Amino acid sequence: MSLDTARLGIDIGGTFTDVVLETSGESHSAKVLTTYAAPETAIVDGMRQVCAQAGITPAQVGQIIHGTTLATNALIERRGAKTALITTQGFRDVIEMRTESRFEQYDLNLKLPDPLLPRQMRYTVQERVDANGQVLIPLDRAEVEVVADQIAVAGFESVAVGLLHSYLNPAHERMIRDVLAEKLPNVAVSISSEVSPQMREYERFNTVVANAYIKPLMASYLGRLEARLQDEGVSCRIFLMHSGGGIISLQNATEFPVRLVESGPAGGAVFAAHIAARYGLDKVLSFDMGGTTAKICLIKNQTPKTSRVFEAARSYRFKKGSGMPISIPVIDMVEIGAGGGSLAHVDALQQIRVGPESAGSEPGPACYGRGGDRPAVTDADLVLGKLDPDNFAGGSIRLHPEQSQAALTAHIGDALALDVTEAAFGVAEVVDENMANAARVHAVENGEDLSEYTMIAFGGAAPLHAGRLCEKLGVRRLLVPPGAGVGSAIGFLRASFSFEANRSVYMKLSDFDGGKIKRLLTDLQAEATGFVRTCDAQSPILSEFKVYMRYTGQGWEIPVSLTQEQVMHPDPAVFEARFEEDYTQLFGRPVAGIDIEITVWSVNATTPPEKVAPVAQASGVTAATVAGTRQLFDAARTAELTASVVHRGAMVAGAQVNGPAVVTEAETTIIVPASRMALCQPDGCIDVTLKGE
Repeated sequence: MSLDTARLGIDIGGTFTDVVLETSGESHSAKVLTTYAAPETAIVDGMRQVCAQAGITPAQVGQIIHGTTLATNALIERRGAKTALITTQGFRDVIEMRTESRFEQYDLNLKLPDPLLPRQMRYTVQERVDANGQVLIPLDRAEVEVVADQIAVAGFESVAVGLLHSYLNPAHERMIRDVLAEKLPNVAVSISSEVSPQMREYERFNTVVANAYIKPLMASYLGRLEARLQDEGVSCRIFLMHSGGGIISLQNATEFPVRLVESGPAGGAVFAAHIAARYGLDKVLSFDMGGTTAKICLIKNQTPKTSRVFEAARSYRFKKGSGMPISIPVIDMVEIGAGGGSLAHVDALQQIRVGPESAGSEPGPACYGRGGDRPAVTDADLVLGKLDPDNFAGGSIRLHPEQSQAALTAHIGDALALDVTEAAFGVAEVVDENMANAARVHAVENGEDLSEYTMIAFGGAAPLHAGRLCEKLGVRRLLVPPGAGVGSAIGFLRASFSFEANRSVYMKLSDFDGGKIKRLLTDLQAEATGFVRTCDAQSPILSEFKVYMRYTGQGWEIPVSLTQEQVMHPDPAVFEARFEEDYTQLFGRPVAGIDIEITVWSVNATTPPEKVAPVAQASGVTAATVAGTRQLFDAARTAELTASVVHRGAMVAGAQVNGPAVVTEAETTIIVPASRMALCQPDGCIDVTLKGE
């Protein structure tokens, strides 16, 4: 891809669809309200806007990279396809029994989330493969044909196949897929040995069910998107951002849509990692807040932390264990229902609660004037002076302060005997504390001290709240990069093509088999490389090797990275040393006298990352040009202060403004609290630090 090729990044969020066009060294962006009934309509609208800004036609776009929350929303809202599960006899209820863990130990009325598929949609076949992959009970094709006939009569649109220990021997799952393809050619089929070939039945079955559940929906959407773009004259290939922070082809995304569940937030983490690399920062807290959710991610050594299991659709106060486990490679982050559209109410204990319910884009917060009458975070921000009603979203959306005031008074102020400013302050402070608490917990779980971190904020709402979060968390430095309002879409354009292949093969170090290990990782490398080659036929491909290890008897593993040399010449002493090194870093000390075992093997194939030019820090400091002033409520001082208003486009390198201040731009607004000052760095980043430092 040449440097002057026009590249388009598209991020569909719960409230806004962000579109970014990069061409000839210039960047153009647009935010349009997400169109739920036909998401591709908002994409086309945004594409037309940025192409007009750049003076090109859609036909001149050479590459499109897309991320979306559609897959996540379909799981949360339970509006996927009519799906059946075929599993091993005796294991029909695995996805309903879960792991039997209680995520709220003392709640006597605790209700576990319902499985995606009720019992009558789950079918069994008589077969059995043991924990070594040996067939104990062969699968009878005639029995599969009977089940296929039952599925046909019931009118299912999609089928998930999850059999016991199929990650070691997928022959039976493949037979079922072949029979279904012959008898039900129009029904989508997903098999767990391809979607998530890992141990632990509950997570694997749940993942293949989720994949099957959203597969027809995503296939339909991606097909419509491709057709609409072709109608606009676009002939280039379309790629998708996956949850692990890389890019896959449209065809692979259609086959494995569950890998798209965290695609939008993953783009944001890649964007933050790119900024961290430019500034040489090894400890970064990525803060992404949009219209519906806020995402927090730890980035160490300019690389986002990753995981191979995460929970979607947590149903109980965002507690771990209350959601739907999805076993795929994913960037590890905390996601909470705190966005500009998150709705506020007063609960039975007379406390202000915010989220997770969101006004979205239809009808949106009360101030949008689109029929919403309940107060959202955006309404509170407007009343507190953080937003300009005449210049929201670049002036494309006119805000109505009187409707915000009415909603806050009716739902918060009257219930708690507060005036409208106090009600707005209460809503903003609750949502900020929710996000700060989520960041604290995430840091503690990972053994990190956030006072050593730099925050990078992006997303339409994050710069409005990031300064206050820094005050709450003791974070001394905040960076708001150019294009922060559309950060995830920019992140798509910074990501490498990548695909992670993994497989569960159990092995103790006492039974170490170097030849088997070399063959296994070589096969996984070839599989992952093959997926990447469907996207990029020319670039060199790098391979990253990981094994998941634990002491025998432990319940969970830790990831251990290996070099190419260690993979090609496996040595049990090296594996043990690498494991003990990482284990000690996490838990303080190794455990002597216990055997070590490997449960999962992983290879991530990726094209080389984009080269990053370091940023020289601003040298001379000048006063920023102040366009005016306005009243801004400062949460730390619980008072309205007169704040300077500065247009970001007018800030040159070295321009500085002391808080309280408001830095405005088309996609977002940066709030500089009274305790801070803001400096424009040479690359356009707004560097917010404590006064006097």
